[in-house]
Amino acid sequence: MDGGWTGAVLTGLGALCVEGLTQTERGFASPAVAPSCSLCGPAVMAAGRPEAQDHPPENGFTPLEHPVPRLLPHIDGSVLPSLGGFGKHQKQLVVLTWIPALFIGFSQFSDYFLLAQPNGTCVQPLANHSNWTAAPPPVTELQLRANGTGEGQGDGGALLCACKEWRLELQTGLSQNVVTKWNLVCDSAWKVHIAKFSLLVGSIFGYLVMGVMADWFGRHPVLILSVLFMLVFGLSVAFSVNVTMFSTLRFFEGFCLAGLALSLYVLRIELCLPAWRFSMTMVASFLMVGGQLLMPGVAALCRNWPDRDDWQVLQIVIISPFVLMLPYVWIFPESLRWLLATQHYRRSKAMMLCIARKNQVGMTTEPSGVLTELEQELHKKPQRTCIVKMMSTRNLWKNIVVLCVNSLTGYGIHHCFARSMMDPEAQPTALCHADYYTMAGIAVATCLALCPAVGLMGRRGGLLTFMIITALASLLQLGLLNFLRDTLNRKFSVAFSIIGMFSSHAVSQLSIFFCAEITPTVIRGGGLGLVLASAGFGMLTAPIMELHNQKGYFLHHVIFACCTLLCIICLLLLPEPRGQPLPESLADGETFTRQTLLHPGEQHLLLAKNDGDYSRVHDTPLHLSATGGATVAVATALAAVPASYALATGGEVIGNRAIANGV
Repeated sequence: MDGGWTGAVLTGLGALCVEGLTQTERGFASPAVAPSCSLCGPAVMAAGRPEAQDHPPENGFTPLEHPVPRLLPHIDGSVLPSLGGFGKHQKQLVVLTWIPALFIGFSQFSDYFLLAQPNGTCVQPLANHSNWTAAPPPVTELQLRANGTGEGQGDGGALLCACKEWRLELQTGLSQNVVTKWNLVCDSAWKVHIAKFSLLVGSIFGYLVMGVMADWFGRHPVLILSVLFMLVFGLSVAFSVNVTMFSTLRFFEGFCLAGLALSLYVLRIELCLPAWRFSMTMVASFLMVGGQLLMPGVAALCRNWPDRDDWQVLQIVIISPFVLMLPYVWIFPESLRWLLATQHYRRSKAMMLCIARKNQVGMTTEPSGVLTELEQELHKKPQRTCIVKMMSTRNLWKNIVVLCVNSLTGYGIHHCFARSMMDPEAQPTALCHADYYTMAGIAVATCLALCPAVGLMGRRGGLLTFMIITALASLLQLGLLNFLRDTLNRKFSVAFSIIGMFSSHAVSQLSIFFCAEITPTVIRGGGLGLVLASAGFGMLTAPIMELHNQKGYFLHHVIFACCTLLCIICLLLLPEPRGQPLPESLADGETFTRQTLLHPGEQHLLLAKNDGDYSRVHDTPLHLSATGGATVAVATALAAVPASYALATGGEVIGNRAIANGV
């Protein structure tokens, strides 16, 4: 019996010696000069060393030797710098992602011309109104749309729509579009809103589906499939024979356009090092706004085209440039970051050698050891991750949900500000041109302001600032203007609308970029697709309000104003990704947590004031886990030690418990 507890004591004391040696050797240059243990003999020390045992670490015993950190998971810190950093090859590929941004801008704003409401004049009234002796007065755009929603202006509205033949005139650059082609006015005006829905709803589904496919099959296949089907469905729209076919094909066009925009956005982000990500993204945003500004000129060039309707020529012109992206099948590679994150190591090796050769980096000596480590990982099988696994995380899903709400609120309230800016007394033609160029100018100003704002305040600070401005503009417009006179009310309403459109556009753009930075590579497509789909839902509120003839507009504005206040609170929970490497795995995404608001020095001083209150707390579970399991093992072993043995070895007896050597 004595031999049993004696062996337990020796084992526990051996572990205690190992723990003491481990803590003491931290201050020595090598283990050779570390002090030895005078309490236990060599046999006990050898028996107590964890590295001398063959079984895995258990019961608190941890190995003394730490494994060498891996290089492949650290793409921004190890892999890309060893391949030349943001070199010539990466810059060429980023330029290739910029070129389609201009064409995407054309397609996204084509509804303003293809579905523009015309001015109409009744040429031939219906038979039951044949008692008209003079030509009826012209029916304006607002009258046509109002009667088309079933909310006509009494008997006068019904009388104006009682027409057999219309003469419709456009003033938006085209002489004929979808509305004039099939007389989508009065009772058929609701079909125009359905056509507007189709492109946005197709984009929402495209962001969700193509984002998941980009994570599962790669960014390059999604890009190429989107280009091919964009050409097929986009050109088919130009040959529609009725509005139903037009709306159906526009749905698939929006679906493919979403996949194209998402894959290019993700590829651009994953090509860049941390210092280049935001600037390269803003260049693409400028090009998309450039497409918005050039769209009226393109529409004017398609006016009065022989042997073809103007809207058909315009649709062909804005889709045909995507033919230039067909060579991307061969010249644009898969994302190296995605290949490494999903363990496609064989493809990664060939791509890394190609990148090093184009960046003129010699990989024969390869001092960083990236290729050496890659050779050891070639036997592993690829592992893919679905966006659904985001729900098993603790912090990541909350961050993405916050950004989804931000994106939805930004685009939703943007339409509220745009609606408030419109002058109800202006002519429809002037209203269309003025509003279009005002929104384009605000988009340009937003891109210009985002660059210095994000550079000074960071991603989270800039997003919070613009959201506060949006909330203030919305609340002032809803509450303060009721106490002003009509003339001042109109002026302040326009001013607050411009400020709100400016800040809400910045919130939307920055929320999308924020999501691309904090979402891990393995689910970046799906996470970004969720935020972009939320933005699509926000944009969908505009045609919904038009379909209901702007009924409920005030409540719509109030709801989104409340959402801005909620977003301000939630934004404080987001991390700051500026200057940080992109997360690659779900575990990396969990490391992006909110930083403390206090400076590290201030936090240290704050904690130092209360050190005395906790100075006597040593044997807490956290302390025991931090110092290792050796002390726990010794305490367990000494539980069987008699009191007489404890006193003989220099311990003391407190009550019925034996305390040996301070344990």
